[in-house]
Amino acid sequence: MSTFDELRREHPIFIYHSYEINEKYLTFHFQIDEYHFYPKWEFDRDYMSGNFSRLQLETAAFSLGMAELVSYWKCACCPTVEVRCGGLSEWQKNWWKKLYFNGLGEFFYRNKIDAKFEDFMTITAPEPAPLPEVRPVLNGALVPVGGGKDSVVTLELLKAAGVEITPYIINARGATEGCVKAAGIPLEKAVCPRRTIDKTLLERNTAGWLNGHTPFSAVVAFSALLCGIMLNVKYIALSNESSANESYVEGLNVNHQYSKSTEFERDFREYCTKTFGNCPEYFSLLRPLSEWQIAREFVRFPQYYHVFQSCNLGSKTNVWCCNCAKCLYVYILLAAFLDDGVLTGIFGCNMLERADLSEMLDGLMNDGEDKPFECVGTKDEVRLSLKMALDRRKDDPPALLLRFRERFEGYKPVDLTNFFDGDNFVPKEFIPILEKIVYEH
Repeated sequence: MSTFDELRREHPIFIYHSYEINEKYLTFHFQIDEYHFYPKWEFDRDYMSGNFSRLQLETAAFSLGMAELVSYWKCACCPTVEVRCGGLSEWQKNWWKKLYFNGLGEFFYRNKIDAKFEDFMTITAPEPAPLPEVRPVLNGALVPVGGGKDSVVTLELLKAAGVEITPYIINARGATEGCVKAAGIPLEKAVCPRRTIDKTLLERNTAGWLNGHTPFSAVVAFSALLCGIMLNVKYIALSNESSANESYVEGLNVNHQYSKSTEFERDFREYCTKTFGNCPEYFSLLRPLSEWQIAREFVRFPQYYHVFQSCNLGSKTNVWCCNCAKCLYVYILLAAFLDDGVLTGIFGCNMLERADLSEMLDGLMNDGEDKPFECVGTKDEVRLSLKMALDRRKDDPPALLLRFRERFEGYKPVDLTNFFDGDNFVPKEFIPILEKIVYEH
């Protein structure tokens, strides 16, 4: 019997007991048999005195708990999730099941779990109370800032459009704060909650229970909605691009970035309309663009070169580890536009000289091979960037560019210069600034 089957047999029910929100904290209570979990959010200031709908806020807090619970559920994959602190319609139950199932695609794949949508989980909950119509005055944009190049481009585009920006940072660190400062936005304007994982979950993982990737961007979405309701912002402007839609495994629907995809964005917007009524509008400003175009735009802002950082392994110490696929991917993208002297100053080494990363490079550029499970773009984008990087360094190509040249001799990359993904939800007022990037760069 597999660990998955054994844990499901031993722990049949996951309970979402409660949530509690006040001026300082938002806490949740989950349970699997004798194990209790109390994840917590701590607010950086009192946001509770504003003019907003308390019922709308309570619904957002409850919904954030629904987004959080999958990180705890996955350790035992209990067949039943029993919701005791809020109501869900049948449509909402199926909405959450879809998010969990697709958002756990990598988790199922890497743990060799053959999960089926029909029976991987049953959600029980009472019917929800109707939400009254709420029409507060909404203005400005809440912008999640992760410290990478994408949110930098969103900040700069919205600044140029004259939008009042409120940066949103979960568990602030050097790169996130540095990017806000480099954007010329006072740090005190940022909303900076601290999210804490319950240590009991980590203990269960150490004890041999299941672990793996969860749809964290759904947590970002619902927590941003919660804060957006308290602040009465008009928009929640994400920085997810068209490239986030691609599967990571040949022939399977396994997307490490599912909760950054257009599909999730569409679903989330529908959920908000049906559940919250008039609330901040969630959209990704960069959805029409490719990662390659975003990198091309990013290099126009050198004030961010030495503060941005998107390496997960190096996030705690705010450095680029230069050993992971994320570091290599970002280096390759920027190498299409910048020389190695500049890049070495950013990363601390020349990653194109790292022959030991050849297999990692193959996963990023070769068709038929799984992409590394990091937030990376398409293979077309990687190959285009490698071709441009090679052209800049044709007199003395480093090891990884030699490998690319050997594998793709005579290769003509896809032209992404004027790429524009029409499947997006960008408000009409912002389309011209994106078209300027695409057609007038």
